[in-house]
Amino acid sequence: MMRGKNGRARSVAAVALLASCTAVLGAGSPQGAVLPEAQRTAQAPQRGQQEQAGGDCDVYKSVPPSGEDGPAVKAIKAKRSLVIGIDLNSYRWGARNPDTGQIEGFDIDLARAIGTAIMGDPDKVTLKAVPTADRIKFIQEGRVDMIVRTMTITCDRLEQVAFSRPYFNTSQRVVVPKSSPARSLDEALNGATVCAAAGSSAQDELKNHPVKQVVSVENHLDCLVLMQLGKVDATMTDDALAASQAAQDQTVRVVDGEIRPGVMGIAMLKTSTDLTARVNQVLADYYGSGAWRGTYDRWLKPYLLNDADHYWPVQH
Repeated sequence: MMRGKNGRARSVAAVALLASCTAVLGAGSPQGAVLPEAQRTAQAPQRGQQEQAGGDCDVYKSVPPSGEDGPAVKAIKAKRSLVIGIDLNSYRWGARNPDTGQIEGFDIDLARAIGTAIMGDPDKVTLKAVPTADRIKFIQEGRVDMIVRTMTITCDRLEQVAFSRPYFNTSQRVVVPKSSPARSLDEALNGATVCAAAGSSAQDELKNHPVKQVVSVENHLDCLVLMQLGKVDATMTDDALAASQAAQDQTVRVVDGEIRPGVMGIAMLKTSTDLTARVNQVLADYYGSGAWRGTYDRWLKPYLLNDADHYWPVQH
C-alpha cells in the first residue's frame, strides 16, 4: 500500500511547501476533494450518542446562553486581550494565505466573531496557534482563553474542559494516496500503517481497528507529508479535515465510509462558566444572523458539497 519512488518524486514540491505545516496549497475546487455520494448523504449525529462520544455523557449539553459579563469575562476585559487558540495547518479551516499573509478559514471567521462580540474591538483579540495534542493543556495552563480549532466534544474531554454548544457535525474519515487499491475505510485500515494527530479523536478511534501501526504526529497536516513521502499508508482525521487534505493535494483521496459521528465545540476552562455562556450567546447570534451559513458557503461548501444545514448540530 506504500507509494513507490515515482509517487515520492511527484510529491517533492508539495513536501517542500508542507514541511513547515503552515503553507496553504492549491486553490479552487479540485476534484479530489469531492466526497462520494454515499458519504455525503450520511445522517448527522444525534443527541445522546454516548458510544461515539467515548463514554456516558451528553455532548450537546452546555450552559444556557447569556449576554452578561461574569467574573471570567471581566477578567479578560481587564487584561485587554482575549486569546483564542486556533489552527494554522488546516486548509479552509485555519491557515495562513501565502499570497496575502492573512490567517483565514471557517474557524478563523468564527474565532474573530466571538472575540469581537465579547471584547467589542477586534484589535483586542489575539489568535494563537495551538498544536492538536496541546489544546487542553493550553486551556488548563491559561495560555489561551478558549480553543476554536476543529475540536470534537467527547466525554473524556468534558472531564477536563468546558465546551460551548456544538457548532459543527463531524465524523472520522480516512485519506489514502490515489495509488492505493483501498476503496473502503476497512480496506484502507486493515494491516496498514495509519497516521493520526496526537490527542485527536482519530488516534483514539484507531485503537478499535486492526491496523499494523499508528503513527502519531503533532498536527494532522504532518500526516499528509508522511503520505507523500510513502512513510504511512493512510490518514484518519475529521471528515472536514480529510476533505481539506484532498483539496490541498490532488494525489490523495477520501475513501468510502465514515465512523464515530460527533460534534465540534469551543473549549474553555471548566471554571469559566460565564465565558461559556457568552460564547453560546455569540454562537446563537452568529447562526441566527446567517453569518455561520455564509462562512460555510465561502470556505467549506465547495469541498463538502452538502448544504450548510447538514453540518449545523440540532438538539433532539
